[in-house]
Amino acid sequence: MASLLVLGAGKLALGDMLFILISFILLSLAVKHYAWGPVTKMMDARSEKISGDLDYADQERARADKLGKEREEALKNSRAEAIEIVNKAKDNGDSQKKAIVADAHSEAETVRTRAKQDAEKAKQDAMQDAQNDIANLSLEIASRVISKELNADDQKSLIDSYIKELTVNNETK
Repeated sequence: MASLLVLGAGKLALGDMLFILISFILLSLAVKHYAWGPVTKMMDARSEKISGDLDYADQERARADKLGKEREEALKNSRAEAIEIVNKAKDNGDSQKKAIVADAHSEAETVRTRAKQDAEKAKQDAMQDAQNDIANLSLEIASRVISKELNADDQKSLIDSYIKELTVNNETK
C-alpha cells in the first residue's frame, strides 16, 4: 500500500484535482462567510473607534489650548483690574486726605478767628468795666470830697478803702 501511495504521488488525477478545487472553494467561502467577514467588521469598527478617539483627543487638546489661553487672558485682565482698583483706592485716599486736611485747616482758622474775636470782646468788656469802675470811683471820691474836706491822711485812708472795695467787687464778679 505504501508503494501505491508513492506511485500515485507522481500522477495527478483529474477527479482528485476537482475534489481539491471544490473543497478549497467551499472552505474559502466558509472562511469568508464565517471568519473573514466578522474579522473585517471587527477591524473596521476598531479602526473607526481609533480614528474617532484621535479626533476627540484633537478636539479636546484644541479646547484645552483655547481654555488655557482664555485663562491666561483672564489672569492678565484680573491683574490689570487689580492694579486699577489699587490705583483708584490710592487716589480716593489721597483726595480724602486732602479734603480732611483742608477741613481741619478751615476749622482751625474759624476757631482762631473766633478766639481772636472773643479775646477782643473780652478786652473791650474789661476796658468798659474798668472805665465804669473808674467813673464810679471818681464819682464816689468826688462826692465824698465835696461832702467833707479831707487832709492827706484822710485822703490816703479813703483811697485805700475804695481800692479794697474794688478788689472785693471784682472778685465777686
